[in-house]
Amino acid sequence: MSDADDLIALVRTYNPRANEDMLRRAFAFGAAMHDGQTRHSGEPYFTHPIAVCRLLAEMQMDDATLVTALLHDTIEDTKATFAEVEQTFTREIAELVDGVTKLTNLQLNSAQTKEAENFRKLFMATSRDLRVTLVKLADRLHNMRTIKAMRPEKQVQKSRETMDIYAPLAGRMGMQWMREELEDLAFRVINPEARNSIIRRFITLQRETGDVIQKITVDMRAELDKVGIEADVSGRAKKPYSIWRKMQEKDQGFSRLSDIYGFRVITASEADCYRVLGAIHQRWKSVPGRFKDYISQPKSNGYRSIHTTVSGRDGKRVEVQIRTREMHEVAETGVAAHWSYRDGERVENRFAVDPVHWISALTERFDETDQDHDEFLEAVKLEMYVDQVFCFTPKGDVIKLPRGATPIDFAFAIHTRIGMACVGAKVDGLRVPLWTRLKNGQSVDIVTAEGSRPPATWIDIVATGRAKTAIRRSLREEDRRRFIRLGRELARVAFENVGKKATDKALSTAAKTMVYEDIDDLLMHLGRADVSAREVVRAIYPELAVQNSDELDAERAVVGLEPDQTHIRGQCCQPVPGERIVGIAFRGQGVVVHAIDCAALADYEDQLDRWIDLHWQDGNHPAVNTVTFDITITNDAGVLGRICTLIGEQDANISDLRFIDRKPDYFRLLIDVDLRGLEHMHRVKTALEAELNVSSIGRHRDPRLAGKTYHEAG
Repeated sequence: MSDADDLIALVRTYNPRANEDMLRRAFAFGAAMHDGQTRHSGEPYFTHPIAVCRLLAEMQMDDATLVTALLHDTIEDTKATFAEVEQTFTREIAELVDGVTKLTNLQLNSAQTKEAENFRKLFMATSRDLRVTLVKLADRLHNMRTIKAMRPEKQVQKSRETMDIYAPLAGRMGMQWMREELEDLAFRVINPEARNSIIRRFITLQRETGDVIQKITVDMRAELDKVGIEADVSGRAKKPYSIWRKMQEKDQGFSRLSDIYGFRVITASEADCYRVLGAIHQRWKSVPGRFKDYISQPKSNGYRSIHTTVSGRDGKRVEVQIRTREMHEVAETGVAAHWSYRDGERVENRFAVDPVHWISALTERFDETDQDHDEFLEAVKLEMYVDQVFCFTPKGDVIKLPRGATPIDFAFAIHTRIGMACVGAKVDGLRVPLWTRLKNGQSVDIVTAEGSRPPATWIDIVATGRAKTAIRRSLREEDRRRFIRLGRELARVAFENVGKKATDKALSTAAKTMVYEDIDDLLMHLGRADVSAREVVRAIYPELAVQNSDELDAERAVVGLEPDQTHIRGQCCQPVPGERIVGIAFRGQGVVVHAIDCAALADYEDQLDRWIDLHWQDGNHPAVNTVTFDITITNDAGVLGRICTLIGEQDANISDLRFIDRKPDYFRLLIDVDLRGLEHMHRVKTALEAELNVSSIGRHRDPRLAGKTYHEAG
């Protein structure tokens, strides 16, 4: 029997009405297009599309999907074109093959932005026809099964892709068996020592205790026979990767890990599922907190089953899954159930749910042009790795959330507007903190207040991608408004210092000259310290760029250097004229000037030949010596503007400003101020200390920045 005959025979076992002619034409077309091509292993390349097609046939897929599997690499790797595939077969098949080609071309690398963009494109493609993703998953599974033929570095890259993208995607599609196999195959490459260690422990455990699975299976069947329930009982050890992940999550060794065995009971009816549950709980003690009823509250991909963990033989914990035959089919095939055939007819399974709605909702949520790539990637992974809890609104509506979700997540799940206005929550009638982790079955009532905005601290509290995205968007909008207010204040002070006014006309002229979109865009960049207030003034009044004749040349501000030596100020201590200084020479690069009390000088105590005695030039130094102030202010309206005004009134310029801690009542920030010297610095510091809303102010010095000026060559 030829490969084509063998494949068609497999398809006919579940679909006697399969289009044999089209399958044979696809087989011949693919074989001809790939003729002469080989895989890394040396095998003819077309063995791969055949294997992918067989995988999908075992999932009882429709003819179009099987033909797509046979042709899935033709447009990408052969001379075949979209038009040729469409003409030879159908438009539907050509579009499916083209979709798989586009997914295949989404090569991931270590760059987070690239990975996030690939995630976005993958989900956009998936939302159009899920069969594209099913073919791609089967393609990846066969490639992982034969991965040993690849170069070692390529094996690691593909395995990480599989672990991060394809395995969780298969799980989300409801194909848990495929997810587990993909994870295990990737785990074998990424961490072979850990996998082998777990397998060795299993062998040792089996030698010590005998066949535990067989013993427990017999015990369960005996209990079900006592109450007259007909059911299939099977058991297995969990996959090495699943066990390793539990060990990492619980920080436990193998010997302390429980429930490493899983058992499945398949019943004839839903009522029998609950009868089985009663019989098992009556015979063995249930483990508190390890019961989940996905029959009454199905997962979003249609998964239905009862999960319980009991203390079985010799006190060993075992997980038991109880479901009907229909539920089991959905649990095994997931989304593929939508295209499954049996006896030539499409299978109608009342429990099958098309997850295209979930994917569409996800892609719609992230179609804004300002969406950050990292945020999209984070949200997608949150969505894909969820373990759900079900909570109720006061009206009785069910809200599905990932485990670890808070009332804030609940509020955003109802509506973004509710989440934005959330100020409190009641759980089961009792007021609780917003960081409370919700549990299954709780009733949640959200308290809102018009005009409130989510604080930045919520980012670390929430668990859903939807909430994180909405909060970050709100914070960006608030930051923009705050930077515009700050920029306007900086501009006002800078213009007044030269006897001018920062009118809208003047600012509009500056925006055009400096190529900003409008006044707000200019002010935002000014407030964010992307541009200095002095530059804005000089954009309109270039004559102010001329240095005052009585100011010293900044290049000759230090005395004690050789004629050909250059110098720069140490970023670690930021010395200013008026302070005692010393230089550290760097061969072929120049001299770094340090304050005499700089902590970084301790690194050069045994290199005295590099020390140079320096002092500042007498005279009027220009305001080019940046000093960083560490300042804590109250979080009140207008405080930051007054701080900027005070600095400007001392004839000093703010060159940068960054927040390092935000609390509901206080802000801590670092402000870079350009100063003339020590006296000027004391004048600015004194003015700030006198401000009522300044809690503390000090000079910020960081010894870690000692090597940031000249690259230390030694």
